[in-house]
Amino acid sequence: MEDKRENQAVVTNPYVTRADRLASSLQHLADTFLKLEEPRSGFCTEEIEDMFERVAGKVCAGCEKRKSCLGEKREQIRALVCEILRTAEEYGAELNVELKRKLQRQCILAPRLMRETLEVFRDAREVLVWNNRMVQNREGCAVQLDTFARMIQHAARELEASIFSDPPLEKRIKIQFKKEGIRLLSSVFFVTPEGKYEIHVTVRPEKGICVTTRALAQILSRCTGKRMCPARAERLVLGQDYETIICVEGPAFYTMQGIARIGKGCQKISGDSFLTTPLPGGQEAAILSDGMGSGERAMQESSMVVEMLEELLQAGFPQETALSMMNTALVMGREEVFFSTVDMTTFDLYTGECSIIKAGAAQTFIRTEGKVEHVYSESLPLGVVQKQDFRQDVRKLHAGDMVVMVTDGVLDALPPGGQERLLDLIIAGTRLENPEGLAHYILEKVLELGEEIPRDDMTVLVAGIWEV
Repeated sequence: MEDKRENQAVVTNPYVTRADRLASSLQHLADTFLKLEEPRSGFCTEEIEDMFERVAGKVCAGCEKRKSCLGEKREQIRALVCEILRTAEEYGAELNVELKRKLQRQCILAPRLMRETLEVFRDAREVLVWNNRMVQNREGCAVQLDTFARMIQHAARELEASIFSDPPLEKRIKIQFKKEGIRLLSSVFFVTPEGKYEIHVTVRPEKGICVTTRALAQILSRCTGKRMCPARAERLVLGQDYETIICVEGPAFYTMQGIARIGKGCQKISGDSFLTTPLPGGQEAAILSDGMGSGERAMQESSMVVEMLEELLQAGFPQETALSMMNTALVMGREEVFFSTVDMTTFDLYTGECSIIKAGAAQTFIRTEGKVEHVYSESLPLGVVQKQDFRQDVRKLHAGDMVVMVTDGVLDALPPGGQERLLDLIIAGTRLENPEGLAHYILEKVLELGEEIPRDDMTVLVAGIWEV
């Protein structure tokens, strides 16, 4: 099989070529966005001159000294207006006494000149702020476009490298399907970077025959000599029309999750949101998000974050890329600052490894081999700054290990001065093996040791891993 794939690699796939062209166009557009106007901290000479002309047009039009001030004293008045603008830009609208006296000596309409100057400055400042915001949004779009372009290139090459042909295998499958009353229209064979099989078959049963996808996977297992099983969320029974069924090589591990939660002040609505979902390539993700504040608005923010992360991860985006895209989306074009923490653990069901990545979240606790380990992160929550880096922490897990994820409200509910140590003792002090039971046990013990009425939303998410 390896020789076949190596021979196929020298042939350029036309679909990969098209994907490359699309990616190049997106990268060119991203470069164009980045080369446009940059954010500015102040006004240029032309803008200051324009502001002076606007002030002079409003104040000096009916003044008896207009000819003198805009003639021989023009530079003095202009310098004075510029000084007012510079002072306002640096210190705000409250000008010092010396500058006010200087203005009164030069202009008989000093109060009006000052008022109009500050008004013109305020309008220009608003335009500058909005222009800078547009520049920042454009830079955010450029980053997203570049990321999307690189993902297209990566996905196209990964797809090209993973597809292989095996005519003898295809023939065996077709013969076995026919014996069981299954018609095979087409088949596509993939092998993952880890060397695991994934087979897509477009099939339908003969009239009057009922075939389950589990039975179909068993036929593929006999043909390939590998333990194949239907992909997650695959249908249970074949329909009467041709349908594409995906079967994957069975993983070595499986996970179970449990959740326990309580709202601030025992309210029903919690600003914490969570999600567990299967991902491509034999992975599963557990995501916990804490929205800013509490109540319905915090719930809406955190729910949006976990749902969008689920879509991005299921589409094949790496964890860091998905978080970066969500962060940019939360920062761009928003008047108010709303942020959400993210605690994400991804389990590789083939290797037993877990990858933990955080954005402003509390530490994660791992119960393994009779002890409790911690995973920390210094990353900020999503939506605070335009660009930030996310650190990924990879740990090897063993059968029976438990990963405990908590929101800040859980730690804050414990007595100050040793909160982590107390939570360590709670987690290590029970032999509960059921994730749901462990999550409720932790929450109950925290409420016993702290205040029974929580001052913040509290959520405990526990994920355990076992061998198949």
